[in-house]
Amino acid sequence: MLTSLARVSRSIRTSSVHIRARALLSTSVQPHVQVHGGLKDADRIFTNIYGEYDTSVEGALKRGDWHRTKDLLYLGREWIIDQVKKSGLRGRGGAGFPSGLKWSFMPKASDGRPHYLVINADESEPGTCKDREIMRHEPHKLIEGCIIAGTAMGASTAYIYIRGEFWAEAMAVEKAVAEAYKKGFLGKDACGAGIPFDVFVAPGGGAYIFGEET
Repeated sequence: MLTSLARVSRSIRTSSVHIRARALLSTSVQPHVQVHGGLKDADRIFTNIYGEYDTSVEGALKRGDWHRTKDLLYLGREWIIDQVKKSGLRGRGGAGFPSGLKWSFMPKASDGRPHYLVINADESEPGTCKDREIMRHEPHKLIEGCIIAGTAMGASTAYIYIRGEFWAEAMAVEKAVAEAYKKGFLGKDACGAGIPFDVFVAPGGGAYIFGEET
């Protein structure tokens, strides 16, 4: 292919006919415009996925993270689950299982045993690299999502399992967790909603597959 392109280039330079053709093409070809579906920029969830802006809690607050989270928690688990069902949100695994339906399987009444939310951030499948950018650049969205999802499932503690090789990602999430505690978004009175919620980061030791149910 490179050889063919070189020949074309050489022919254009040495042929007046090709020179005129190149001039014609240069005036008629329209510039390429990148289009990312029909989603408007104002509706994008991850607005710092490329790490162009401040990833700290102050930067996250400016982008709308933690905005009226307390009000969402006050609406209760049934309302949260119903909204997730209506949204059509599904798991990113092969089954594509509806998230709201899965959350609704958690027992409504506690028998005294604690409920835990486990976040699988192992990303061990070859070529998988979608979640690490969230952990690097949007960690506060992840943590805010933990408390909302945890409340919907009656959990008061979340564990974020991160593969051992993701040391930069683990550091970014741990920093964000510490900032969330300092701001009062986590702890005994999470977001001022009168409920306890804790988040722990658990780095892994390296494994090919780590499933939250296995």
